[in-house]
Amino acid sequence: MRRREFISLLSSTALAWPLSARAQEPGRVYRLAVVVTYGRDEPAALAFLDELRIQDFVEGKNLEIIPDGFRIRNDQAATVVPAIVKAAPDAIVSAGDFITQKFQKATKSIPLVVMTEDMVAAGFAASLARPGGNITGISLMSPDLDGKRQDILIEAVPNAHRIAVLADSNVATLEHLRALETSARSSHGKELLVVRAANANELEPAIDAASAQGAAALNVLSSPMLHVNRRVIIEHAAQLRLPAIYQWPETAGEGGLLGYGPSFIEVNRQRARMVARVLRGAKPADLPIEQPSTFKLAINLKTAKTMSHTVPPALVLRADTLIE
Repeated sequence: MRRREFISLLSSTALAWPLSARAQEPGRVYRLAVVVTYGRDEPAALAFLDELRIQDFVEGKNLEIIPDGFRIRNDQAATVVPAIVKAAPDAIVSAGDFITQKFQKATKSIPLVVMTEDMVAAGFAASLARPGGNITGISLMSPDLDGKRQDILIEAVPNAHRIAVLADSNVATLEHLRALETSARSSHGKELLVVRAANANELEPAIDAASAQGAAALNVLSSPMLHVNRRVIIEHAAQLRLPAIYQWPETAGEGGLLGYGPSFIEVNRQRARMVARVLRGAKPADLPIEQPSTFKLAINLKTAKTMSHTVPPALVLRADTLIE
């Protein structure tokens, strides 16, 4: 399905929802479970809760957030998922393939509003237009965007003959990595080196391996685990003077050299709007999967200076955000 056709379908479907599916029940307190990797005090969580407030779901008034769902790691799933399902909230918010797969097996009735790299490929939805089960949410288009980030990185480090991708062993597929390798070789004449990490302890050794094998730039692939541990990656890449690009533009503001993709803040607001529709009665099976529509390039020139790296002027001119 073409993107334009999907957007048209999304608009027409939204108009077709019955008014009863958009109404809130006066006096009712809605119970929401939020199971995510970031902290409640982080900008993404604050934006999510603020957008719910804008949608008239206010914590302490008509909204209860079931506790202990923030900063959740994959190794906590065995205890967190059954506890959340037993609590029987009106909806569950989750992120990443691993936790979502556990919820998918644990409940077929509680609505799940999910954000993952590719909802259809992961088996969470039958299609973008008609998910078909109790799961809907946001598909981040990550396979395509990983390739776009690779192109930007090659442009940012034009003299790099070998570049590396840092992949999350838990989610990276061989097909996706081969596609990146083919693109690097056939489109740019570059050699691609794949290094993997399954957890935070494996990150620095993986980056060291990339540097030791001659990689002159690093594409940090889309992954909740890699995002949660981004500060480790940022600091270690800086120590090795290894230019790197990240999944979210906000990461450049935290010290990363380059960030390209949808705003992490904005997709969390987008997710909150979907949660509001579900709480008002929309069925996930009929609520189309959404995708980001705006993508931004952020460059941290301060980090570039620290690395003694010059970002090509043409790329600087295209940046949406420059950190100086």
